[in-house]
Amino acid sequence: MTDSSSVPVVPSATSEATRDQQVRFKSEGGKLLILLPPEGEGDIVNSAAILTWAEIWQQLKHRLDASDRFWQPETVVHLIARDRLLDARQLQQLAEALLEAQLHLKRVYTSRRQTAVAAATAGYSVEQQSPLAHLNQPSGEGGQALEEPLYLETTLRSGAEVQHNGTVVVLGDVNPGSAIVAAGDILIWGRLRGTAHAGSRGNARCVILALQMEPTQIRIANFVARAPETPPEPYTPEVAYVSEHGTIRITRAADFRRAQFEENPK
Repeated sequence: MTDSSSVPVVPSATSEATRDQQVRFKSEGGKLLILLPPEGEGDIVNSAAILTWAEIWQQLKHRLDASDRFWQPETVVHLIARDRLLDARQLQQLAEALLEAQLHLKRVYTSRRQTAVAAATAGYSVEQQSPLAHLNQPSGEGGQALEEPLYLETTLRSGAEVQHNGTVVVLGDVNPGSAIVAAGDILIWGRLRGTAHAGSRGNARCVILALQMEPTQIRIANFVARAPETPPEPYTPEVAYVSEHGTIRITRAADFRRAQFEENPK
């Protein structure tokens, strides 16, 4: 007879899959995390188990309307969308439902470019994360490959923050109180008046370019600088880069290549 006490308990794959198909709420550091089920793009085996937006919406409404609320009124919400594709209409629908429950959507975490663009355009802080398959790759300069550039056709308002594991291109202004953190370059076809951090994983060769450079603060890798107190007149496109002396320099975009050559004639 086999001793049942020696038989290891193996977690049920079915229960794990069921748990992964539920909208989960989690309180962390004074904010509420809402975790959406993954969309599982390209997963043929589990495609039948992928929830539609209508099913997710019903789960959300059920949790928000439940009597066992564990959050305080006016709590900030961070949405963990993972690989779920969300458009502007769905984000607005979600934000309005949260407001009815006295909750405020502040930040969206996603691995989908379209979701990141929709969230940033709607004025939310965004962190575009790498897919899970990339999390174990090395990071830092010369390590993990950068993501494809993130293009945002919007103006970043005060309080908004965009984080991306690659280059960020903004077709609009970056207002005071907003921030961009990019592992690659930052290109702003407008006014930079907020904070910009290029080469966030340590690459000091990254640059920050803006049609009008008036930043609150600029950072490239571990180097930090502020814009001159007296900006140029008239304004002209400028590039911020790290010089061979280990300081951030700002020069006219038209003179950028020449300035680099003068510092590194080789």
